[in-house]
Amino acid sequence: MDSHTVAPSAAANAAAAGTAPHGPAIHDPAIVEENGTYYLFGTHRKWARSRDLVHWEPFENNLSRDPERLLGDIWRAWPQQPENPDLRGNTWAPDVIWNDAMRKWCMYLSVNGHDFRSVIVLLTADHLDGDWTVVGPVVYSGFGPDNVDATDVPRVLSDEEAHGDLARYRSLKNTRINAIDAAPIRCDHGEMWMSFGSWFGGVWMFKLDPNTGLRDYATRYPLVPDASDPYYGVKVAGGYWNSGEGSYFVHHGGWWYLFMSYGWLGRTGGYQIRLFRSRNLVGPYVDQNGNPAISNGEIPDNQTKDTGVRLTSSVRWSGGPVDDADVEVSQGHNSVLTRARDGRLFLTYHTRFAGRGENDFEAHVRELLPTADGWLVAAPYEYRGSVALPPSAALDAAASATASSATSAASSATASAVSSAASSAAGNGAVSAAACPAYATDRAHPARLAGDYELVRHDPHTYFDGTRDADGSWHGVNRPETITLQPDGRVTSGGRIEFSDTPGAAPRPTDGPISRGSWRMLGAAPAGVRCCDSDVAITIDGMTYTGVFAVLPRESDGRPTLTFTAIGGNRTIWGSRV
Repeated sequence: MDSHTVAPSAAANAAAAGTAPHGPAIHDPAIVEENGTYYLFGTHRKWARSRDLVHWEPFENNLSRDPERLLGDIWRAWPQQPENPDLRGNTWAPDVIWNDAMRKWCMYLSVNGHDFRSVIVLLTADHLDGDWTVVGPVVYSGFGPDNVDATDVPRVLSDEEAHGDLARYRSLKNTRINAIDAAPIRCDHGEMWMSFGSWFGGVWMFKLDPNTGLRDYATRYPLVPDASDPYYGVKVAGGYWNSGEGSYFVHHGGWWYLFMSYGWLGRTGGYQIRLFRSRNLVGPYVDQNGNPAISNGEIPDNQTKDTGVRLTSSVRWSGGPVDDADVEVSQGHNSVLTRARDGRLFLTYHTRFAGRGENDFEAHVRELLPTADGWLVAAPYEYRGSVALPPSAALDAAASATASSATSAASSATASAVSSAASSAAGNGAVSAAACPAYATDRAHPARLAGDYELVRHDPHTYFDGTRDADGSWHGVNRPETITLQPDGRVTSGGRIEFSDTPGAAPRPTDGPISRGSWRMLGAAPAGVRCCDSDVAITIDGMTYTGVFAVLPRESDGRPTLTFTAIGGNRTIWGSRV
């Protein structure tokens, strides 16, 4: 067992003690589900499985044990070179999808080579915990006039074109990519596509043949700069040598969401997840401010710029990571699970840590929550086995648990824990039911949700770089500020102050805390009846964020806590009830 993978019994003990179990040491995790068991597949053939998305155990198959037997011929035919003689260190970033036509699980795995001489290979299996069979190569990179005949480029381009001008495939600012980070995609109507690519030439996708799982050679693509290439297909993101890799696509609520990793994957490399969306699988993908995912030129240090919604960041706050050893940095290369039994979305990614070594990494899981304006936001706390509950549902659960505890001593611990959610969601008891207007038949009235919150902003302009600021805190690790959601709909912070805004006049005091904006629950009719218990709009310092309230267990102690997560103006924020 890997040193960073905690066995179920040990993880259960950690959870009982109030600490979150460690995630498995898997890089570039791809998550997939079969018969209620969840599987992670990662770089260098590291696999893990779980029944609850919290406690993971490693497992092996013929690919992890003996990759030379499966991949040796492909390795020798293309990627192997004197600069990288080791196959085992060059099996990168697999992704797995069920193929209805083949009735097989299909794994798309990059066999990486020096100077981008890589190939993405298809393998199939009957079950996710079984052995794999090689089908063949899917797409190549790193080819030139001297070796193009060792690839399928002549078959795709035609023999004449393949032996013509291949300069664009040798330009890092054009279509020179690395054939890595495959992301197979199944459309609702049965089509299959695959995205792939990396920094430099960007991320591309082409259509697959569902009957073979390989490229659909019947589909042709025109040569249109920054849009389409006869060999690599349709361009969907990046380019011009800008950072960007690890693409992943999710279809939800009529939108296709594109997840990308900007920056570099090292501990101080600023790796981070950026989000775009489109009505169509092949794009165009844009962020909340309308910026395209496709680069239109060179953008130095684009991991510190405003293109793409930064989904998470390095955070240190109460209830979450409070020690350097647990503060996440360099989060990225994600995948997303749509859980079979309830359709809930779970974001899986790898992360390093502010207070650990470069080679100490884990795969983590957070729930993704849809917003009223059609975006996805990440839960403020890592998933610990409890889904995000709307405030009213948490109160109902608390009431049920409290009633049960009156007749069953065995349920007292559960009732106490869930009652904490009721206390948190109701403002720690500060607002009684009698204080709410008579029409507030729902259990999530603003008067119950008002109170003090820690607020974290996911700043897209900074990242953990191993340096400290003047106050001694880590640069790029975001710290919270305290705001108050007032029952009357104001957002305030601080206490009374004295100020003077009239020349020559004496200072005057404010009536109370400074107003920073406003907040309101969404979907309410004039009579106060709402269709949703969690959707909220919060305006802070002139920016309006749309998001959701959710009761979640804290990472530090498991206590159910009222939180919110929201997006506005290409920025995401988290809040946690104090």
